[in-house]
Amino acid sequence: MNREQDWLAQIAAGLGQVRVRQPIIHHITNYISINDCANATLAIGGSPIMANDQDEVAEVAAQSAALVLNLGTPNTRMLDSLEAAGKQANALGIPVVFDPVGVGFTRVRTRAVAQLLLSVRMTAVRGNLAEISRMAGLDVTSRGIDALAAQNNAADTVKRAAQKLGCIVAATGVSDYISDGRTLIRIDNGDPLMARVTGTGCMTTSLVAACCGAMTEKLAAVTAGVAAMGVAGEIARSLLQPGEGTGSFRVRLLDAVSNLSGEEILKRGKLTVETTND
Repeated sequence: MNREQDWLAQIAAGLGQVRVRQPIIHHITNYISINDCANATLAIGGSPIMANDQDEVAEVAAQSAALVLNLGTPNTRMLDSLEAAGKQANALGIPVVFDPVGVGFTRVRTRAVAQLLLSVRMTAVRGNLAEISRMAGLDVTSRGIDALAAQNNAADTVKRAAQKLGCIVAATGVSDYISDGRTLIRIDNGDPLMARVTGTGCMTTSLVAACCGAMTEKLAAVTAGVAAMGVAGEIARSLLQPGEGTGSFRVRLLDAVSNLSGEEILKRGKLTVETTND
C-alpha cells in the first residue's frame, strides 16, 4: 500500500467512525447556510446543534465533540458568542474548526478574525484560497466576500498559513490543499457546480468538524471532511438528469453525503501527499 492509498484508507475508516460515534457538533454559523450545515452534519453521521446565544454557547460547547466558528454573517453579539464558545472548547480540549468567511472584505471581519486568533486556539481553519491567502499575510483581489486568488502558489500559501497560524489549514477550490505546516495534501475531487450552490464551503467546514469530533488524528480528520465533500460533489453531478440544475444538484449533494461509503472514497479519492522537513 503506497502513501496515498494509506491516507484513503484512513479517510474511509474515519467516515465509519463518524457514523458509529455520531458526534455532537456545535455550530455558531451564518443564517444563509445554517440549515444546509445542519443537514450536512446529519448526512455524514453527526448530530448538529446550532446554538449562538452568548448566555448558552459555553454550556453547549462543553457538551459537544467539536465546535464550528463561522464568520459568515457577523454582528457584535455573535462575535462575543464565537469567542466565549471557543474559549470553553479550548479549556476542555474540544476541537475548534474556524471558517473565516470574507476575511479582509471589511474591517469588522478582519478585526474579528484577528481577535479570535488571539483568544481561541484553532484546531483547523477551512476557507477558500483567497481567505487563506489573507490569513497568511498575502494580498488578494476581492469581489464581495467571494474573493479571488490565483491557484499558482496554492500549496505554498496553505503551508505558510499553517505554519503562521499553528494549526491545520485547508483551502478548498478547484483543487483542495490541506497542511499542518509540514505535510501537504492535495485533493482533486469535486465538481464546478459546487461553486454555484450557496453554502458548499460552509458545509465542508461542518464535515471537517464532524470528522474532527470522531477521529483522533486531526490532519486525517480534516482531510476526510474535505475529501468527503469532493467525492460527494462528483457523485451528485453524475446523478443529475437532463433539465436538472443547481437546485437539484444541492439536493443530490446531500443525498451523496448521506450515502457516502468508505468504498466510494477508496474508489474515487484523488489525493497526493508530500511531507517535508521545513
